[in-house]
Amino acid sequence: MEQHDQTQSQAITSTTKVIFSNPRGFGATLRSDLKETFFPDDPFKNLGNQLPLRRVRGVLEYFVPVFEWAPRYDLKLFRYDFLAGVTIASLAIPQGISYANLAKVPPIIGLYSSFVPAIVYTIFGSSQNLAVGTVAACSLLLSETIGEKVSQLENPTLYLHLIFTATLFTGIFQTVLGLLRLGILVDFLSHSTITGFMGGTAIIIIFQQLKGFFGLKHFTQKTDVISVLHAIFANRDEWHWQSAIVGIIFLSFLLFTRYLKNKNPKLFWVSAVAPLVTVLVGCLFAYVAHGEKHGIQIVGHLKKGINPPSIKDINFDPKYIAAPLKAGIITGILALAEGIAIGRSFALLKNQKVDGNKEMIAFGLMNIVGSLTSCYLTTGPFSKTAVNVNAGCKTQMSNLVMALCMMLTLLFLAPLFSYTPLVALSTIIMSAMFGLIDYEKMYHMFKVDKYDFIICLVAFFGVAFISMDVGLGLSVGLAIIRSMLYAARPETSKLGKLPGTELYRDIKQYPMPDETPGILILELGSPICFSGSSYVRERIMRWIRDEESIKDSPVEHLVLDLGGVTGIDMTGIEMFFELKRILDPKGIKILLVNPRIQVAEKMMASNFINTLGEESLFLTIPDAIQACKFRLSGSDKKNELRSVDVV
Repeated sequence: MEQHDQTQSQAITSTTKVIFSNPRGFGATLRSDLKETFFPDDPFKNLGNQLPLRRVRGVLEYFVPVFEWAPRYDLKLFRYDFLAGVTIASLAIPQGISYANLAKVPPIIGLYSSFVPAIVYTIFGSSQNLAVGTVAACSLLLSETIGEKVSQLENPTLYLHLIFTATLFTGIFQTVLGLLRLGILVDFLSHSTITGFMGGTAIIIIFQQLKGFFGLKHFTQKTDVISVLHAIFANRDEWHWQSAIVGIIFLSFLLFTRYLKNKNPKLFWVSAVAPLVTVLVGCLFAYVAHGEKHGIQIVGHLKKGINPPSIKDINFDPKYIAAPLKAGIITGILALAEGIAIGRSFALLKNQKVDGNKEMIAFGLMNIVGSLTSCYLTTGPFSKTAVNVNAGCKTQMSNLVMALCMMLTLLFLAPLFSYTPLVALSTIIMSAMFGLIDYEKMYHMFKVDKYDFIICLVAFFGVAFISMDVGLGLSVGLAIIRSMLYAARPETSKLGKLPGTELYRDIKQYPMPDETPGILILELGSPICFSGSSYVRERIMRWIRDEESIKDSPVEHLVLDLGGVTGIDMTGIEMFFELKRILDPKGIKILLVNPRIQVAEKMMASNFINTLGEESLFLTIPDAIQACKFRLSGSDKKNELRSVDVV
C-alpha cells in the first residue's frame, strides 16, 4: 500500500514539476529591463543581420523619417497632399493670428509659427496625418506663466524674448525625452486629466475672448473665471454694442458651418475655410466701415517677409530664467501629450503606426528651430489635423505645402490682414473652444469610473477657478495617488472551480463554484513590492480566518496563484518567509502556482524555494489541487490507522 502511495506521489510530482533554470545574471536582467522600458517596440530588431551600410541607412531612416517615405513618393500622392496642404493653410492663417493674440505676442509671430516648424516636421515627423501649428491651451499657459514675471503691456519686448526662451526650453526638453526614450513620462497625463484640463482651458479662453467680443481696452492679467468676469463687468463703460453685434454675426456663421460639418462630414471644407472667410470679410468690413471709429479694434500693421532670426533674443538672465523654464517644461509635456495622442488617434483610423519617441524628437527639433526663427510653441492641434485628414492627406508632405503657402502669405499677403478685427479673432477662438468641452466623454467617465470622473473634475474646476498649472498639478497628483493606492493595496481574490470544468475563477464574479474542504485558493494579481507586501500578508491571513469561520473546518492547504505577479522585491520575498513562519505552526502548507521567471529567480536566489520545497510548486491550479487531495487522503488514512491502534 505504501509503495502504491509513493508511486502515485511520484506521478503527481513528475507531471506538475516546475522547471527552474539558473537565475540570469544582473547584467542580463538589467539589459532586459532597460530594453522593455525604453525599447518596447524593438525598432532596430531587423538590422542585426544587415550589412554595415544598410544598418546606417536603417538608423538614419528611423531618426529622419523623410528618408524612408520620400524615395517612394510620387505625383499621385502629391495631388492629395497638395489639396490638403492648401486647405490647412487656409485654416492656419486665421488660427495663427488668433492664437498669437491669445499668447499676447505680435500677430505676425503666429504666422511665422506655421512656416518653419512645418518644414522641420516634414523632415522628422513620423505621422502621416498630423498637421502642426499653434494651439490655444499652450498659448494661454505661456501667456499666464510668463505674464506672472513680466507684464506684456509694460515690457512687450522682454515678454516676447521670454516666450522665445520658453519655446527653446520646450524644444530641448522634448528632444531629450525622445532621445532617451522617456515617453513614459507623458503617460502620467491620464485621459481623464487631459479631458478635464482641455475643458477647463476652453472655459477660461471663451470668457477671455469676451474682451475682444465687447471691444474692451482694459482687462485683467489673470486667467481664472472669477477674475475674468470681474474685469468684464468692472469695465462696462468700455462695452461697444457695434463690436458685440459683429461678434454675434461671425460666431453664428462659424457655429453654423460646424453644424453643417457634423451633419454631413463631406462638407468638412466649409468649416475649414470658415475662419479664413471670417477674417477676409472682417478685414473688408473694417476697412470700408472704418471700424476703429466705432469701437471695432483691428490687428494693426503686419510687415512683409519671412521669419527673421531670433537667436539674439533668447534671454538667459537669472532674474527671469525661472519663468520660461517652468513654462517650457509644463507646456512641453502638455504639447507632447496632445500631439502624440492626436497623431495616434488618426493613425488608428488608417491602420497606421506612430512612434511616440520619434514624435517627441520631431516636436522638440521644430520648437528648437522655431525659437531661433521668431516662432513660439507648436505641436499637433486637433482641429488642423482633422481638416488635414478629411482633405485626404497621404504623407507629411501636406505640412510642407502648408509651409510654402504660409511663405507666400508672409512675402506678399501679410499686410492685407492688418485690418483683421479683433472681434473676428475672438469668435474664431470661441467657436474652436466649444469643441474642446467634451460633455459626452465626461458623462461616460461618470458611468464607467467615478474616480476618473473626479480626476477630470479636479482638472476642470482647478484650471477654470484657480490657475492652469495648479489645476493640472492637482489632477496629476490625484491620478498618481490613485496609482500608489493600487500599488499599496494589491488585488487578491479567492478562486473556485466552475462546475463541470477545470477552470478556476473569482468567486465574486462566479458565486457558485465547486470547493474542496481544507483547500483555500487565492490569486495575487499585481506586483508585490514594499508598499503592498504587508497588506498582502494581512489580507491572506484574513482570507484564511474567513474561510475557517464559514466552513467551520481548518484550512490545511493554501494555494497561491502567482501568474499575475509580474515582479517582486526583497520586502515581498520576506513577506513570503513571514507567511510561512506564521502558517507552519498552524499546520497550513503553502503551494505556489505558475510563478513568473522574474519572481521565480528571486525566490531561488533568496532560498525561499529550498525552504518551501520544490514539490510545492506547480504549473496549474488543477495540478496543485490534485496534490492537495492526495495529501489530504494520506492524512485521513494515517488518522484512521492511529484510531485503530488506539482501539
